[in-house]
Formats: sequence, structure tokens, C-alpha cells
Amino acid sequence: MTPTAWAVLGLLSFGRELSGYDLKKWADNSLRFFYWSPAASQIYSELRRLEKLGYATSTVARQDDLRNKRVYSITETGRQALEAWLREPPEPTVLKHPTMLRVWLGHVEQPDRLTKVLDAHRADLTEQLDAARHAAEHATDDPAWGVHPAAVTRWAVRRLESELDLLDELERDLATIPDPRKRFKK
Repeated sequence: MTPTAWAVLGLLSFGRELSGYDLKKWADNSLRFFYWSPAASQIYSELRRLEKLGYATSTVARQDDLRNKRVYSITETGRQALEAWLREPPEPTVLKHPTMLRVWLGHVEQPDRLTKVLDAHRADLTEQLDAARHAAEHATDDPAWGVHPAAVTRWAVRRLESELDLLDELERDLATIPDPRKRFKK
């Protein structure tokens, strides 16, 4: 199974019946700070896969007079599979950082353009940090979250704060580098 499938199964392991919409909301408010938040279409695709494997089951729940919704829960087989996966050594962390790739290729870019890239990255990090802080503050409001997701959300706050500090250091490093394009001019 894909890591996304394990993440969806893990979201179901907290003991509540959840719709695909509920799973997406929860992923947006927790997983995205350290893994990523899958698209709703991916969540529904993984839910169907989990059902076929016997790791999840679904029922139709009445929502209102016009609509019903399908809610999912983990099966005992799914819980056993999740526990077995958790005992396996984790895959190596892979960092794909599009901003750092652009800086790494800074020798072909104008310094003021790199500054704009870093400014945009700083704005994105700041927005993520605000969201993570909000999520961390409210993680204890919902007992279904549990202590482990709340602890990881607090870790995400510290990681984002750290990346902002690292960005400051990178900008200081870049300020000492002369415009590399000047070396190629005649």
C-alpha cells in the first residue's frame, strides 16, 4: 500500500466513523504539517482500496432529508495491518524542496529574483506556521485527536519556526555572494 493509504487507515484508527469529507478536513488540520494533505479524490480512492482489502468498512449514514453520506471505520484486519506496518522500519525521509532547488540553481538567476522566491517562501512558511499554531491550540479541544497527533502538531510548529530561522541564515549567506552572472560577462 502507499503511504497515503496508511495515512488514511491511520486516520480511521482513532475509533470514529468518518466520511471522506471528515478525513480530508482532519488531514488538512494535521497531516499537512508533517506529511501532506491528500486531495479528496485520493482519499476516496484509498478508502475504496482499503475496503477491497478488508481493512475498512463503510455504511451509509443519513445526513439530512436530501442527502446521505458514506462513513468508514477501520476493521480488526485493518488495525492488525496498521500495527504491523508501524513495526516496520520507516522509509527514509525524502525532502523535495522546490524553493531550495531554485536557490541551488541561483547561478543562472538574477539575485533580485531569488529574493522574490525567498520572500514568497517566507510568506508561505508564515501562513503555515499560523495554521499550525491554530491547530496546535485547538488539538486538545477534540478528544478524538488524541495526544499523539497533538504532540506532532506542536512538533510541526517548532519545525516551521526552525525553517524560518534557517531561511534567515540562508539569506545572510546569499547576501555575501556576488552576482554570479557578472563572471560570465566580457
